[in-house]
Amino acid sequence: MFLTHAHIDHIGRVPELIQEGFRGEILCTHGTKALIGPMLEDALEFTAYHQDKKEKIMSDIEDMTWGFEYGESFNLRKGIRFSMGRAGHILGSCWIRFDMDGGSSIVFSGDLGAKHTPILPAPDVPEPCDLLVMESTYGDRNHEDRTMRWQRLGEVLFKALADNGKVLIPAFALGRTQELIYEMDRLFSGHHKTSLKSKIPVFIDSPLGLKITKIYSKLTEYWDKEAIGLLQKGDHPIDFNHLYSVERHTDHLKLLEYPGPAIIVAGSGMCAGGRIIEHLKHGIGNPKTDIFFVGYQARGTLGRRIIECISDKDSQVIIAEKSYPVRAAVYRLTGYSAHADQQELLAWAKAIRPGHIKLVHGEPMAQKALKTKISLMQ
Repeated sequence: MFLTHAHIDHIGRVPELIQEGFRGEILCTHGTKALIGPMLEDALEFTAYHQDKKEKIMSDIEDMTWGFEYGESFNLRKGIRFSMGRAGHILGSCWIRFDMDGGSSIVFSGDLGAKHTPILPAPDVPEPCDLLVMESTYGDRNHEDRTMRWQRLGEVLFKALADNGKVLIPAFALGRTQELIYEMDRLFSGHHKTSLKSKIPVFIDSPLGLKITKIYSKLTEYWDKEAIGLLQKGDHPIDFNHLYSVERHTDHLKLLEYPGPAIIVAGSGMCAGGRIIEHLKHGIGNPKTDIFFVGYQARGTLGRRIIECISDKDSQVIIAEKSYPVRAAVYRLTGYSAHADQQELLAWAKAIRPGHIKLVHGEPMAQKALKTKISLMQ
């Protein structure tokens, strides 16, 4: 079994597969191997498995998982070789290429990242192949300019913190949290007009997010040139002196009563659970609170319902079966998607020059729009 990256929607069924008797090898990059453990351990907390069974599953996964380097060719079995290249989606993410004796080849994209993503290099481009199996998540749209994203974040934070209130940022533990820390580090460095002059405390109120950030900090060989350059100059790009870790539940409860100003990054990204829920209960009815959404909010989630309140000044939302008035300011900061957009998908596919393309991992409308564009390209 090959894993392209460690997001839970791509690895979440691995424990069930183990339970059903799978005893083969699990193949991925070294970066993904490092992230699988904490991601699955967190996910298993929401299952009915007994603790002993959870430990056995995680032990089996550890024993069965093998990490590989980017850009090297390995023998899978007689007549088949595979290699992995950087996908730029999250740390350790990859596309996978299969080469068969006789000359035929297949490339599976996994999830492709967007250019100008903090910390990560842009996706590598595989050699030409016969068949490209490609994701199409944003096959029907393009992102806004991402190069000045951190400056827009600074401008909005400056306005939001003017009243000494709290800024709440729901964020996924893997990828988004580390990007936000990186960009706030730049904002507090004081090298731009949008820099935040005062050292406002930033709290990472996410046990899983803290574990992932530690892994990101260790695996510097997966960073891009900019992040490595900052580290070499003495500026750790995902750490600064007023960044605080909120690990214990007792500290989380104290943070709920913290008067502000403060920036609080907490999971989950769509407000579907996690510590952000209690922060919303305490702050969504306060006009001094600002809520920043930096990712897609699926229909039916609490995050989506809060965003839908932007145009309704008298709106209320249900949180844990109780109604709360939405008096906080709500913002949507676009440009934080970890997926390549339509233009980037097309450019990547064109550079590969595949014989055929199959589209996966996208809504029907996104696939249809991208298929039309690909037809015009060929």
